[in-house]
Amino acid sequence: MTAAQGTRRTQWAAGSAVALALLFAGVATVAAARGDAADGKQPQAASAAVRAPATDSADAGFARDMAVHHQQAVEMSFIVRDRTQDEEIRRFAYDIANTQANQRGMLLGWLDLWELPKVAVAGQEPMAWMAAHGDHDEHGGRSGGDGHDMAGMAGMGDMTAGSGSGFTAHDGALMPGMASRTELDRLRKADGKQAEILYLQLMTDHHKGGVAMARGCAELCTVRAERRLAQGMVEAQQSELDAMAQMLAARGAEPR
Repeated sequence: MTAAQGTRRTQWAAGSAVALALLFAGVATVAAARGDAADGKQPQAASAAVRAPATDSADAGFARDMAVHHQQAVEMSFIVRDRTQDEEIRRFAYDIANTQANQRGMLLGWLDLWELPKVAVAGQEPMAWMAAHGDHDEHGGRSGGDGHDMAGMAGMGDMTAGSGSGFTAHDGALMPGMASRTELDRLRKADGKQAEILYLQLMTDHHKGGVAMARGCAELCTVRAERRLAQGMVEAQQSELDAMAQMLAARGAEPR
């Protein structure tokens, strides 16, 4: 193993540790929210403290949209594992697939817990929650809560899918950063180094979109456990973006 590979593996391990810690924290949060006590009694204080978000809230919108976003990352990662024998890429892809599948389960589990639909209501565009709640801070929102502020939030209104925004859903790409059907077909047909480079480029775009969404939830969501998960996504995916830039450079390529 080269020194560069060792550094990248350390970065992946750190990102995985964050994700696993958040996963276990989320399981504990769901159990507490359901009022599961050791003696089988319903702890009224815990039950009263849990308030289900509204279906059009940032909490519900993020959970629905990020579940969709994560599903594509899992799909791309399994595709590239079949298109290359490079163990570095295969390990990296497996780490992303495993982490994001677990996080997706947490997000869908929260929607179940809140008794909210897993798909957006008719007429609601993907990521509409970011535009609808983008003025949260200006109207007495949680500025500074849990150490988060509006850093990195500038321009996120332009990322909302739909008319009048900077992004329009197309060819299966429902949200910023998502690959189109055409790009996924190219990945399925690529082999070896070509597949590795395309995967890293597509996943770099995907992570950038995901980081912006997670920053939005870290600022706008009201459920504390969900904000922690979102902030953990930002930190882990930033680390993976650095790792992917290094892997692309090692293959004579760069992000798109």
